[in-house]
Amino acid sequence: MSGLVEGRAAVVTGAAQGIGLAIATTLHEHGASVVIADRDSDRAEQAAKELGSERVLALGCDVTDEASMERAVHTAAEEFGGLDIHVNNAGITRDASLRKMGVDDFDAVMTVHLRGTWLGVRAASAVMREAGRGSIVNMSSLSGKAGNPGQTNYSAAKAGVVGLTKAAAKELAHKNVRVNAIQPGLIRTAMTEAMPQDVFAQNEAAIPMKRAGEASEVAGAALFLASDLASYMTGSVLEVGGGRLM
Repeated sequence: MSGLVEGRAAVVTGAAQGIGLAIATTLHEHGASVVIADRDSDRAEQAAKELGSERVLALGCDVTDEASMERAVHTAAEEFGGLDIHVNNAGITRDASLRKMGVDDFDAVMTVHLRGTWLGVRAASAVMREAGRGSIVNMSSLSGKAGNPGQTNYSAAKAGVVGLTKAAAKELAHKNVRVNAIQPGLIRTAMTEAMPQDVFAQNEAAIPMKRAGEASEVAGAALFLASDLASYMTGSVLEVGGGRLM
């Protein structure tokens, strides 16, 4: 199967590695031109080189900065002739217990995940409204559904992404701009594989499917939401977690 987003233009934030790179790669494989936007511009350039296509562009982007986010969106519109898909994926963690977490750690996570997503939705939707079409995909997490100990900042931010998604979906539906969210569970990435082995195994055992997910499986959900297969879906939250916390 190919060509689900043939001829469309996409921006994916935090796309130089992990889930973001898997999403950018999958969109590209299905025909989209993609801006790989990441704070690490060198790594973004390397990722773009590996995809090896004129339809891929690397761009340094700080999602917490209004001008930087708008530049990513306008670069896609100028280079590729429009913006059809925007994926707000960039994120960080600053885990600690409630007692030990500092205000700076709370603010950093909230700013990247929540303000970053809001800035992305606002910038992308401004272009999409004018075109009368578009799909925005926001990355939440099962942590935002059920909460994780040691992640009061991350869980709060990811729950906020769901509220933001639904509010924006209601505002933009009449312009044929769809806004949906994905809640991944335990996904095998460099970040999760850095967890202590026993903790990873314990988390994996709690999943009904008895395995961690792959970044490509999250990318499949993003591709679906970006494509016309999801043309009558907005304000939805797709769980990609192997049945965990269902």
